[in-house]
Amino acid sequence: MSNLLKKLSSLVVPLVAFALGSAAWGQDVIVMSSGGFAAPYKLLAPKFEAATGNHLTSVFGPSMGTTSGAIPMRLSRNEEADVVIVSRSELDALAQKGLVVAGSQVDLVRSRIGMAVKLGASVPDISTVPAFTRAMQVAKSIAYSDSASGVYISGELYKRLGVESELAPKSRKILAEPVGEVVARGESEIGFQQMSELKPIAGITIVGPIPDEVQKVTVFAAGVVANSHHKEAARKLIEFLSAPAVCNAIRDSALDPVAHALLPTSDAGKLRPCSSGTPRLIGSIRITPTDNLNTVNLFTALSICITLCQSNGRV
Repeated sequence: MSNLLKKLSSLVVPLVAFALGSAAWGQDVIVMSSGGFAAPYKLLAPKFEAATGNHLTSVFGPSMGTTSGAIPMRLSRNEEADVVIVSRSELDALAQKGLVVAGSQVDLVRSRIGMAVKLGASVPDISTVPAFTRAMQVAKSIAYSDSASGVYISGELYKRLGVESELAPKSRKILAEPVGEVVARGESEIGFQQMSELKPIAGITIVGPIPDEVQKVTVFAAGVVANSHHKEAARKLIEFLSAPAVCNAIRDSALDPVAHALLPTSDAGKLRPCSSGTPRLIGSIRITPTDNLNTVNLFTALSICITLCQSNGRV
């Protein structure tokens, strides 16, 4: 055995949730994702492809609504997909309709609503609920999304603050376009959308998340589409996106990760859920030449471990 193979055979491999089997290798997986999870997904998708040999075809759209690009509308038209990533409430609704495999839902992240203004514009104080309310009252125009954050802003927040009659006439729903881009063009003075969707937009200043007292946290979750032709590969992608080892990429996108326990059932050999701090290894396994692993499983396990470690700066 070559020195390289000897080193590989004795590597101590972090237990990162899964060792993909040959049945999930080299497949074309179609993913429909809400914009709320788009930023970390775009970063992590190439790592999954490199580690597994699968190819991901990605489609982005709102979690809800009746526009043609909204994910529920796409599924209702029987568009092909294997994985869907939307708000948890909408995912559960899709499962009830039989469009998503019941029980396949996995929470990925918690997302907060943020406010943005055009780059160079005066940045309002939104540190308290009264200041936040005043900022909306003095703004000449307000934009909000056609998805989860916008439903909350227009349907609940305004009423809760007692300013619906004052704010509704100068507010508009933005269809099938990032709210930040509308604000960047100067078409709206302030805009609301998920923090993760505002962060990538050039030409805006993110004022910050709206105050905790009136914040609406949306959980984005993934599920396997009922008519998927690649259900095993779909589940492996969901495991990858929910693994503790990808927490840093998720946090960098202004989202809070929801990490899940890994496959081994004993306490030794699990990564701690990453609710705070950096994920750290508690246990490990040693792969030796005599282990009962086929070549694909061994290569895939090592590839995923190395890929995830690289994403966290471990190698």
